[in-house]
Amino acid sequence: MTATGTFGLSTEARNLHWLLSNLVEEVPGLRSVAVVSSDGLLLLSSDPEQNTAATGTTSSDGPRGSSADLATIVSGIGSLTIGAARLMDGGGVKQTVVAMEDGCVFIMSISDGSLLGVHAEADCDMTVVAYHMGLFVGRAGHVLTPELRSELRQSLEGAR
Repeated sequence: MTATGTFGLSTEARNLHWLLSNLVEEVPGLRSVAVVSSDGLLLLSSDPEQNTAATGTTSSDGPRGSSADLATIVSGIGSLTIGAARLMDGGGVKQTVVAMEDGCVFIMSISDGSLLGVHAEADCDMTVVAYHMGLFVGRAGHVLTPELRSELRQSLEGAR
């Protein structure tokens, strides 16, 4: 993700982009990362083509398992686990992990109902991934206001 991808965004939006870049750079084995709003819309992505609103360059053919695909998966799994927690009187869902033969999907709740989703390699260190996701959620949760969510959505729509 480049600085040109965040051109024209508010300080808070640029900070969230920076936090996401940091997560991707610091945690080995991550394939893609997506922040999804409570209504299932992609807000922030680790895919460079999803974050280039200012450059006007996009790619319509993302790789299988891209952040757009991850956003859809995160939204669906998030809804299922929230429903399951309600049926079981389990309280709020903090984290969901799907371990597969060739990868892992981690989903963590952000304070406003948004979700952070990570697609990682199968041999990733799950504790490291969960720790860094927790750091992201802790730092992003208090700034992800309705206004900021709207700004992030608009910046992604402008990139298409």
